[in-house]
Amino acid sequence: MPTAPKTSFTWVFWPYILAVALAVFGVYSFYRHSQNQSSVLQQLAIVTSTITWLTLVPPAHFNGFLEGWPIALFFVYHYFFFFESSVRKRLYGDLYPRAHDAKWDVKLPRVFQFAFFGLVLVGHFLAAYEGPELHLILGGWANLGTWALVMMTLFMRYHSVLYLAKYSEKVVVPTAVVQFGPYRWVRHPIYASTMLLFALHCITLRAPLSLGFIVAVCVWYYGRKAELEEELLLESFGERYKEYMAKVRYRLIPLLY
Repeated sequence: MPTAPKTSFTWVFWPYILAVALAVFGVYSFYRHSQNQSSVLQQLAIVTSTITWLTLVPPAHFNGFLEGWPIALFFVYHYFFFFESSVRKRLYGDLYPRAHDAKWDVKLPRVFQFAFFGLVLVGHFLAAYEGPELHLILGGWANLGTWALVMMTLFMRYHSVLYLAKYSEKVVVPTAVVQFGPYRWVRHPIYASTMLLFALHCITLRAPLSLGFIVAVCVWYYGRKAELEEELLLESFGERYKEYMAKVRYRLIPLLY
């Protein structure tokens, strides 16, 4: 007689309390950071709370336990998002932005920002729902391809931030048209690498429908943000940036967009 599958309800109780508490502290830390008053611990809490709700909470919610890729991606996400912060830390000794011309702070309206974050979170939950327990698959030749994609994502992010920092003042103000490294493939490789990271989450969970959803959300948000940045770059660099646009035709996805 077959035995019924075991279900762990542990996550329903104490881990959710911890996750919610971490989220509340993350929101408070973000407020402090917006006032340039956050400590190093609070700056780390902003990143960790966000990544926890993207990589750990969704699969644990649908499975009742955690193993395999979600745990690995928890650390991959941290490593990924720390690249840009590490540049500020190395240059200035802290993670606060420096005084600069506000025109370079290209941001979409708050409603778009909140919608993007909410949709990305929904996409991560959809991926965990679409592929429950498949993230437990460990080893095998298929995972070699996944790890290669992880390395490519980290490599792209690292070199995008590195080249941008070399040709920027105070990290955020470009002083030249960057045309090296990943900027030879797409015009906005930092955005493209973030989209690739989110896509990686869906790929590890074997969730193709959620993959399409995440990519569409990123193209919608980052595509619009890239348009605004390019208007500013054209205003600042003129023909040099036009030549670059003619040379590198794609914003986010080589051969597609």
